Amino acid sequence: MGLKVGLTHSVETSSAVAGRLVDRGDLAAQERRNYLRQVCEVLWPPPAVITMDDGRGQLGAVGIPRHRARGPERPGVSNFGLVPGLGRPPLLVPAEQHVAAAAIHHFSGQRSRAARMTTKVFSFVLARGFGDAVLRGRIQVDAPAAAETIETYLAAVLGQDILVSMYLGPPRANRKPVLQLLNAKGEPVAFAKVGINPLTRRLVRAERAALARLEQADLADISLPRVLHHDQWHGLEVLVLSAVPAWTRRQPLPPARLAAAMNAVARVDGLHSGLLRGSAYLRQLRDRLASADKGPEQAALMWALDTLATRSGQTALTYGAWHGDWAPWNMACTKRGLLVWDWERFTPGVPFGFDALHHRLQADLGPGHRDPLTAATASSQSAAELLAPFGISTEQAWFTGVLYLAELATRYLVDRQASAGAQNGAPGTWLIPAVTGEVSRL
Repeated sequence: MGLKVGLTHSVETSSAVAGRLVDRGDLAAQERRNYLRQVCEVLWPPPAVITMDDGRGQLGAVGIPRHRARGPERPGVSNFGLVPGLGRPPLLVPAEQHVAAAAIHHFSGQRSRAARMTTKVFSFVLARGFGDAVLRGRIQVDAPAAAETIETYLAAVLGQDILVSMYLGPPRANRKPVLQLLNAKGEPVAFAKVGINPLTRRLVRAERAALARLEQADLADISLPRVLHHDQWHGLEVLVLSAVPAWTRRQPLPPARLAAAMNAVARVDGLHSGLLRGSAYLRQLRDRLASADKGPEQAALMWALDTLATRSGQTALTYGAWHGDWAPWNMACTKRGLLVWDWERFTPGVPFGFDALHHRLQADLGPGHRDPLTAATASSQSAAELLAPFGISTEQAWFTGVLYLAELATRYLVDRQASAGAQNGAPGTWLIPAVTGEVSRL
């Protein structure tokens, strides 16, 4: 399902910005359209009929005249527009322009200030009725009255009529449809994650379990989504979550407050100390790595873990829980509190400090920042300074930093991120060299 997608982005304070956002090559554009069609056919299965207009005059069998694709013309017909860019793959939004404007405004996945500016521009343009300047493609779904679609299913779950906006994310093994569920005014009602393959179905179930556990925890300074519904539909795993107000104005997040929040998550199931050698964590990490494809990357990482275990001696680490993907784009500091979402990788029993290391590394990998190998090497070498606020000694921090990189490399190998086309998805080019380089110093 992983399809390589690329867009050239230009951010200006003008409605003309959308017209200058173009695909990097016809092949990438075709791959994106194919993936989008595949997902739509899963969410709106037969007998629903899906017709796509890519904005270049290449229409489906029925065709959608662009000036008419504004909204449902009869019961069972849903019209959508594609909003390009936003620093990431496009959004699928309802073609009703006031709803589309609200859907873009409430989109919370922007990674950069430029992307957030583009969001505001597109929302402004759509709200004033200039949809053709923003919507660069159209999709029409024609479903008979008795047909079951993701829209009819979610409307029944929530007990109200809804409109759907969809974000597919960049190519990666864990890519899945994320649906924003809106009322007729375009206000967010909820979000839905849909697992469409074995990995994403497992991750959706994991997030449901994590949120159920965290709901019982004392995380006073953290607001997280509530589980509204979880079930299977047409072989898909569907998780419906409450909407956290990540679109509200951001506030500066003091490092001490972020550290305190990560500390609270680590203590959800309590902290415990123990030797690295023979630990449950190291055993589980090795078991996961053993399930990855055999090859030089797996062998090099297994050597590093064996060497760490042999030479760790009496080194004891503190173990607790971690979010698993606490990146800058999975959180927001607002006047309503610290909002944190995407808990599908939440795991107990890992070395204390993983969340802080992950947050720093992901920030360093942002656009215009360090190259991946340099960032990974720096992450390990700066672990002592970064983890000092958590009371972690220099020696413990070094082992924790190397193990974090090995943890991430193992995840990428087991999930086969490279073959899915994920950015930085090949750990043999950056994560594993950083790990083996540090371990060779022992």
